Amino acid sequence: MSKAFTREADAPEDDDDGAAPASPIPAGGKNYITPQGYARLRGELLQLIDEERPKVVDIVHWAASNGDRSENGDYLYGKKRLREIDRRIRFLTKRLEIAEVVDPSVHAGSDQVFFGATVTYVDDEDEERTVTIMGVDEADNASQQISWISPVARALLKSREGDEVTLMTPAGQRTLQVLQVSYPAPEQVGR
Repeated sequence: MSKAFTREADAPEDDDDGAAPASPIPAGGKNYITPQGYARLRGELLQLIDEERPKVVDIVHWAASNGDRSENGDYLYGKKRLREIDRRIRFLTKRLEIAEVVDPSVHAGSDQVFFGATVTYVDDEDEERTVTIMGVDEADNASQQISWISPVARALLKSREGDEVTLMTPAGQRTLQVLQVSYPAPEQVGR
């Protein structure tokens, strides 16, 4: 069968998961996020709505006015890009609607692990690591930030400095010892 008569499935049109895959939030769970993460997602949403989408709509409108749409690359690419933008807008809107903004600085000075904590721990192979427990939409492994729903974060949550916690892995059970817990300092209001 000719490729011209088949539909390429790069991404399903009715898929609402956004441009980038994100970790799933537990069913009925909240989308915990830091104030900075919320501001970043909201900024991306506003940029898409106010700047990028209107530009692409103008390009599609111009390309449609040029005539034959079936072989018009600007029109075809523009329509595809518009679908991607709309999918990302729906994704961001849903994520922000269920967002629970949590300021980790309220726990400054505490030695117990809560959302937003930077935790230094050592595992049973004497490998020391430092991670920051962040929201699903803002965690970045390259920056040693892990999602609060990750197995390591779930094992560490509610523990205190000096505690040993158990982490279940596919390779078996591991023990983590919490060495240090820190939080960002509260921001100064009314400078």
